[in-house]
Amino acid sequence: MRYLLGKIALFVVTLWAAVTINFLLPRMMPGSPADAAIAKLSQNGPVTPAMRAAVEAQLGVPHGSLIAQYGQYLGQIVRLDFGTSYSYFPQKVSALVSGALPWTLVLVGTVTVIAFIVGTALGALAAWKRGSWVDTFATAGSQFASAFPYFWTALLLLFFLGYVAGRFPTSGAYGDSSTPNLSAGFIGEAIAHAGLPALTILITSLGGWIIGMRNTMVNTLGEDYVTFAEANGLHPRTVALRYAARNAILPNLTSFGLVLGGVVGGSLLVETVFQYPGVGLLLFHAVTNQDYPLMQALFLMITVSVLIANFIVDVLYGVLDPRTRR
Repeated sequence: MRYLLGKIALFVVTLWAAVTINFLLPRMMPGSPADAAIAKLSQNGPVTPAMRAAVEAQLGVPHGSLIAQYGQYLGQIVRLDFGTSYSYFPQKVSALVSGALPWTLVLVGTVTVIAFIVGTALGALAAWKRGSWVDTFATAGSQFASAFPYFWTALLLLFFLGYVAGRFPTSGAYGDSSTPNLSAGFIGEAIAHAGLPALTILITSLGGWIIGMRNTMVNTLGEDYVTFAEANGLHPRTVALRYAARNAILPNLTSFGLVLGGVVGGSLLVETVFQYPGVGLLLFHAVTNQDYPLMQALFLMITVSVLIANFIVDVLYGVLDPRTRR
C-alpha cells in the first residue's frame, strides 16, 4: 500500500508540474498569433490600436496578469474547454482534437502494437538462436532499418511505392470525394491510404523492439534458473518461453507502456510527409501558426497520456516484480 500511495503522490505532483509548464511554454514564445494578422492588415495601411484590439478580441488573445490567466487556464482544464483555435478560427479546439485523434489512434496505435508483438517475438527467437543466420538477419536487418530517420524512410516509400509503383495513395486518410463512414468501401479506402504511413512507422520502430528483447534475453539465458531448467531435461520450447522469454520481456513491457502512452501524440514527421490528418499534423499546424489554445490542448493531452501510462507501468511492474516495492 505504501508503494502505491507513493506512486500516486508522485503522479499528482508530476501532473501539476506538467500542467504548469504547458501553460508557461506558449507564453514564452516570441510574438503572438495577432501579429501575423496585423502584419497582413498593415500592408493596406497603418494599423490603429483599436484595430489591433479588435483582432486580439476576435482571436481570444489572453489578457491580464499571468496569475489571472493561470487561474482561467485551470478552470478551462476542469471544464475541458480549451477555447477557439487561432489557426482554424472559429472552430473549437475540442472539436479539432476529437476529429484528429481517432485517425492517430487507429494508425499509430495499431502499428505500435504490431511492432511490439513482432519485434519482441523476433528478438526472442534471435536470442534463442544466437550465432545463427536467424540472429544475424534479425539484428543486422533491424539495425539497418532503424538507422534511417522517420522522414527519410517516409520519403523513400512515398517515391518508390507511391509515385513510381503507384501501389498506395500518396496523401490524406481518404479520397477527396469520400465522406467518413463505416461502410466496407470507405474502410478499405482508409486502409489503403494508411498503408505508407503504417509501413514507415513499422520499419523504423521494429528494430528497437528486436534489439531490446534480444539483448535482455541473451543475459537471461545465462541465469542459473535457465541452466537448471535445461539440466532437468525440459523441452527447449518450454525453457525458451516459460523461463527465459517470460523474464526477459519485463523491460520491453515497460517500454511498451510508455510508448503506448505517447501514441495520442501521433507521428509528427510521418503525418506531415503524408498529410495524414492525425494529431501529429494538427500539432505541426498549431506550432507553425502559434495557435496557443490548440498547442496547449495537444501538449496537455500527450503529457497526461504519458504520465498515466507511466503510472500504470510502475504499478504493474511492482506486481510483476515484487523486488521493486522494497
